[in-house]
Amino acid sequence: MAEVRLRVNGADRRLDIPPQVSLLDALREHLGLPGTKKGCDQGACGACTVLADGERINACLALAVQYADREITTIEGVDHPLQEAFVRHDGFQCGYCTSGQICSAIGMLAEHKDGMPSAVSEDQPAEGEELTDEEIRERMSGNICRCGAYNGVVEAVAEVVR
Repeated sequence: MAEVRLRVNGADRRLDIPPQVSLLDALREHLGLPGTKKGCDQGACGACTVLADGERINACLALAVQYADREITTIEGVDHPLQEAFVRHDGFQCGYCTSGQICSAIGMLAEHKDGMPSAVSEDQPAEGEELTDEEIRERMSGNICRCGAYNGVVEAVAEVVR
């Protein structure tokens, strides 16, 4: 067993867990935070996306011990205009991917603000450069929606950006 201290949604939490427990399982099974979803459990679908010190990560690929003493934000700790925008623009259907989509979008907006390029932009975005729909789609491509609510997701992110 390993003692792991996590800061989750602003609260310090202490766990005694085997060192091989993923951050996803620590959040869901040990801390009772079911908002982060287990989809593929292989890092391909994005349903488990959370923020670690503001950066989006796939919690299924991360060991909880790797994130000791870091700030983890799950959907339960999010209070962001994107949430209401997702509702207004039908950015979800069944809702399974929504928590990962929202956490990913928050991280993506921070990446863009920090000048991180994407496959669409190729170069660092210019200061204040607006995200196009194509850019939003590319930057959100790590999050799969089996219901196909992608247009609503893009519209929600675009509304918040613009």
